[in-house]
Amino acid sequence: MNREVTVVTGGGQGVGRAVVERLLADAHAVVVVELRDEGLEWLDGPIRDGLAWVIVGDAADDAVAAQAAATAETLGTLTGWVNNAAVFEDAWLHEAGGAAVAELIRRNLQPSLAGSAAAVAAFRAAGTAGSIVNVSSHQARRAVRGALPYATAKAAVEGLTRALAVDYGPWGVRVNAVALGSIATERLRALAESGEEEHARVAGAMRDLHPLGRAGAAAEAAEAIAYLLSARASFVSGAVVPVDGARSAQGMDLESGTAAE
Repeated sequence: MNREVTVVTGGGQGVGRAVVERLLADAHAVVVVELRDEGLEWLDGPIRDGLAWVIVGDAADDAVAAQAAATAETLGTLTGWVNNAAVFEDAWLHEAGGAAVAELIRRNLQPSLAGSAAAVAAFRAAGTAGSIVNVSSHQARRAVRGALPYATAKAAVEGLTRALAVDYGPWGVRVNAVALGSIATERLRALAESGEEEHARVAGAMRDLHPLGRAGAAAEAAEAIAYLLSARASFVSGAVVPVDGARSAQGMDLESGTAAE
């Protein structure tokens, strides 16, 4: 049986892990790219079953991305790539300076460039109509104060998504993005669990920021990504799909005092 294989960068935790688990549930093979070989014991079973492999390295490195593509071909046929790896580091432009902020933007954009380059090259070499999904954020359109490098990089990721879809659509390659709202991953849970007062503050903020009244679950983000990877989305390309509980649709209500940051 020639299995379909997807590469997931940053696939060891958070949204990336949820994507991997979602694909494995459908007997889909996965190559996980992670910066460190830590906390990945949950993949031991799938690795033994020939359904998964781990590449330890920087997803922004072209050589690591090429290694992931080559490894995928040993598990089956590479048909999908999820550019999920990201760097969460805030900076104020007037303090850090242009060069430092540009480097932070590069560190967030480069994994999508490296992954997309490797994916497209592999798809074309194999004659495969593959699918790439880039993980973006509501911040690409509605920036949060102090997070300029991240917001700028995610805006670039969405531009990259559209350009790739146009450039490589003639070869049957589909490229889409999901723009996530706040997702209840380890990072958000750690913040909420730092004390009773902080927990109440975070829970209240999630209710106010998302019209659905809560942060999203990683599994909900993974479901949208799995759909875009699949043949069910065969005519969807160049799209940026909000998966944010309507956070990006909400404006300020001057009477209630509620606003989306």
